[in-house]
Amino acid sequence: MLMALLPEFTLGLGAIVLMMVAAFMPRAGRNTSGGTVALLVAATVMLLGPASDAGPLFGGLIAADGFSAFGKLLIFLGAAVAIIGAHGWFAEMVGGDGHSEHGAEYPVLILFSAVGMAVMVSATSLITLYVGLELQSLAAYVLASYRRSDARSAEAGLKYFVLGSLASGILLYGISLLYGFTGTTEYGGIAAAFLREGPHSLGLLFGLVSLLAGLAFKISAVPFHMWTPDVYEGAPTPVTAFFASAPKVAAVLLATRVCFGALGPAIEAWRQIVTVVAIGSIFLGAVADYGQTIIKRLLAYSSINNVGFALIGIAAGGVQGASAVLFYMAVYLVMTLGAFLCVLRLRGEDGEPIEQLSALAGLSHSRPGLAAALAAFMLSLAGIPPLFGFWPKLQVFIAAVHSGLIWLAVIGILGTVVGAYYYLKVVKILYFDAPGAPLARVKAPLEGALILLAALFVSPLGYLLIGPIGQIAANAASSLF
Repeated sequence: MLMALLPEFTLGLGAIVLMMVAAFMPRAGRNTSGGTVALLVAATVMLLGPASDAGPLFGGLIAADGFSAFGKLLIFLGAAVAIIGAHGWFAEMVGGDGHSEHGAEYPVLILFSAVGMAVMVSATSLITLYVGLELQSLAAYVLASYRRSDARSAEAGLKYFVLGSLASGILLYGISLLYGFTGTTEYGGIAAAFLREGPHSLGLLFGLVSLLAGLAFKISAVPFHMWTPDVYEGAPTPVTAFFASAPKVAAVLLATRVCFGALGPAIEAWRQIVTVVAIGSIFLGAVADYGQTIIKRLLAYSSINNVGFALIGIAAGGVQGASAVLFYMAVYLVMTLGAFLCVLRLRGEDGEPIEQLSALAGLSHSRPGLAAALAAFMLSLAGIPPLFGFWPKLQVFIAAVHSGLIWLAVIGILGTVVGAYYYLKVVKILYFDAPGAPLARVKAPLEGALILLAALFVSPLGYLLIGPIGQIAANAASSLF
């Protein structure tokens, strides 16, 4: 039983040890980035063992199955890339005390957040769900305000904490209602209660709505998206890259397990909610990005837009819908991390990070490789063929059609067309605008290698992976049913 949770134990104990090392070591020896990445890689390898498919554990509080293993694989890899990408960025930033802002606490906080996310995707009880969610959120609040000398970072952390606490309250209210009307917090018992009561219990329906409202905040879906652009803009860029990748994947997969597990028999009730939220997220994420001039805000609305497409897969239901969500989030993780790794390499000649879109003008002349990679990520996020980002969108649309939601697939396609504008706008700035101020060259070979791998993944070469990723996603999705 304990072997099935060995990745979580490894990361949790490793984070505690590294935190103690950081506390007692001299400042010069406090770099824990290498140790945290090694722990995340080790935890990823542990997922390949037979214990990762052990089934329900601890009386139904948590499950080790293909779905959770798939989610943890994405989470650990995303967290490792976020730590690697942050190393060079923070090393160049100097705080008010004259020292580099790249403290040992940053990668340790990422580790604690990764443990929380691993619990989130494995939870089969509302209590475990909440514990994992709050562990991830508490680390995220600190990460958002990590730059103590930056007022915007402090503001982002405060906004995230206040609105996150409100969402946690709504989530807890939904959990209490479901527990009060079912007498259990386990997904299986809640599903049995919905199957028994049907749509006639107002208490269960109110609990369902409150639970989904709390989860919608965590995935930054409309109408609970309001925190996302401000927090993404104010937080340090490496933290924003992390927020937009691994936690987003964990929250979407958590919502998928809750909808298909605990709320499965009430699909006709929650499908209406998920459908409306999906449509709102797709079009708000597309339209609100039209006037954005800051790169991080543009990518924030892009994440809202992409969550909407993932929710179409949840609304479709069934193994095919769940498989489409898993496939979508795997490709989304690579596209988003690749785009942010490119942004992390953008610095002015004075060494300050570049955040304005206008600063990208003519990047294709001075940095053709970086411009090509960023353009590939933008077009892939837009879902424009032949780039690989087209395929996961197609999968969620096919799942919707097979579930009889043809109209939802049509709306999703229209949303793709509307949202393509601002992705194309970035490409236009890169290749057709007159060159602006020259950018500094950042020497970061490891980050450059990661950008190259991600660019190859989203290129047409990614279609070679459709079979393996699709089969793994299908097997993971089938473990939910």
